[in-house]
Amino acid sequence: MTDSAVEIGDVQKEIQRQKKRVARKENLAGILFLLPGLLGFIVFILIPVVMSLGISFTEWNFLKGWEAIQFNGLENYKQLLHDDWFIASLKNNLLFTLVTIPVLLVLGLVMAELINRYCYKKNLVRVMIFIPYIASVVAVCTVWQVMLQPSYGPVNQMLQSIGIDNPPRWLVDEKWALWAIMAIYIWTQLGYYVAVFMAGLKNVPDDLYEAAQIDGATGFKQFLYITVPMVRPTTFFLAIMGIIASFKVFDYISVLTQGGPGNSTSVMAYYIYKTAFENFKMGYACTLAWALFVIIFIVTLIQWKYQKNFANE
Repeated sequence: MTDSAVEIGDVQKEIQRQKKRVARKENLAGILFLLPGLLGFIVFILIPVVMSLGISFTEWNFLKGWEAIQFNGLENYKQLLHDDWFIASLKNNLLFTLVTIPVLLVLGLVMAELINRYCYKKNLVRVMIFIPYIASVVAVCTVWQVMLQPSYGPVNQMLQSIGIDNPPRWLVDEKWALWAIMAIYIWTQLGYYVAVFMAGLKNVPDDLYEAAQIDGATGFKQFLYITVPMVRPTTFFLAIMGIIASFKVFDYISVLTQGGPGNSTSVMAYYIYKTAFENFKMGYACTLAWALFVIIFIVTLIQWKYQKNFANE
């Protein structure tokens, strides 16, 4: 019995050694698969982020080379409080977010519900609505520039034909330029919101609607008390991702107005680009980038804090 116990113990130890060898090989294989992506992250993201933090405490025209870097402490961060362009860009960005995200959420959910419940060939309609989202931003913006041209654009000609003698000058008017860009942004992004909401609506049980119909609930009440609560996690996801995306909007501004007229359409991302690659103030541009990072980071913290409560209510 003793010899048998020893043999069993030896076998168990050998099995454990074999398991450890297999585990080491699997870990090594996993590391090798992750290594290219990890190296790319370190070289192209982590190192530039750390360097940008250091550069944000300097004054540097990068065209003059590394020897032109001059450390200036917190002067760049103090300058933010007195920079009219930064303040205007931040205000424009906040207005952009506060207008576009609620409109996209409401329109996206309403259109998704209408298409899902009442539309024939719903998949075809969803694809048609989604096309502006996947289209080239430059192409879309170019078409809208022509349509919103103040003198001969189709939009203003239509407005004049119905009796509006002095229609807005849209992209060349300080009062209307940002609103025009927000309308274009909503038009292009709406297809994505509709598609995501339609995917979320598939998880709503039909039994709830059938029970509501038996109880005499109207279509509006079914939408308000069944659809809206059941797609709350989807709504929360789209709201958070939309807010983050709205603070990084750049291409629409760059193609349509270049931040003008004046600074009426300048937003954070475009101002960072302008400061770095037009004014060549790389140190201050990094400061602006970190200010934008802090704003997005605060939004992310709010998401982490309220995600579970919001999704489970």
